[in-house]
Amino acid sequence: MELIDYKNWNRREHFEFFSKYDEPFFGLVTEVECTQAYQTAKANGWSFFAYYLHQSIRAVNQIEEFRYRIINGKVARFKEIHAASTIGRPDGTFGFSFMPFSEDFSVFKAALNQEIQEVLNSSGLRANEDAIRPDVIHYSTLPWNKFTGLTHARNFKKGDSVPKISFGKAYIKDEKRFLPVSIDAHHGLVDGFHVAKYLEIFQGFLENE
Repeated sequence: MELIDYKNWNRREHFEFFSKYDEPFFGLVTEVECTQAYQTAKANGWSFFAYYLHQSIRAVNQIEEFRYRIINGKVARFKEIHAASTIGRPDGTFGFSFMPFSEDFSVFKAALNQEIQEVLNSSGLRANEDAIRPDVIHYSTLPWNKFTGLTHARNFKKGDSVPKISFGKAYIKDEKRFLPVSIDAHHGLVDGFHVAKYLEIFQGFLENE
């Protein structure tokens, strides 16, 4: 982690402007085509969830603005961002998980599988230190529904700056498979332009890997 050069930062006015808001986060709901990614995952016997989650966190790490966080009132840039996802249990509850970033899908998948087992063998939220660290994306998946809008529970008293990315139920349209995606980010750190860059890179990974 390194503090940015705030004096010469080209987003300084943007940050100061939006940081005064009671709700500085903005959100966008869209979809990505995942036909090829789904076929790749199934052909290799991989979890589709694990595969698209990995492609997402790879895309995140290519966008500098998605690696900005507010730490003790100052803006810092992390070298890498990791995945912190909710994992569901058969009883309808969920727990938090943490997967260190790796470009290697097999490494990431192994960490995810271990976290899934630990969530399944536990109860409660598992709100440990990894669950609250700032150098993550807060991920969640709603595999039951195709959504066109999404809101998050937020604590406005806490200076939150971690982006939230959620996925819905993949569905087929015109013989292609699509995945609903919701992205929420602090507007002082991230603009719609950066969300569009993330989506472009994410889509490319889903199509070409």
